Amino acid sequence: MYEVTIKKMFSAAHRLDNIGGSCEKLHGHNFLVEVSVASDSLDAEGLLIDFRHLKGRVAALLETLDHKCLNEIPALRGLNPSAENVAKFIYDALSETFKGDRVSVSKVTVWESEDAKATYS
Repeated sequence: MYEVTIKKMFSAAHRLDNIGGSCEKLHGHNFLVEVSVASDSLDAEGLLIDFRHLKGRVAALLETLDHKCLNEIPALRGLNPSAENVAKFIYDALSETFKGDRVSVSKVTVWESEDAKATYS
């Protein structure tokens, strides 16, 4: 199995309800997102996917989150917009863009800070 990973950043605010502490107040992060895609085959050029194409897909999705309040994103309404839920949202949304393709999303990691991350696979 081949796998490639790219990193992109976005900035957003959120608040986490019912967890106690200061994270219940509106606050922001510079989120680092790692997206990995996989396939058991390469294309005719010997690539799993052109990094530019993967970066473009991820950038388009992250644009919908950048400089927003994650609590107000329709797909995250009713959920605490935790790093875990944001990772799953990104995974699911990107997986839709690869439907019918030989490439699939294998995992998404969202770093909330340099020492705290959540991964969905």
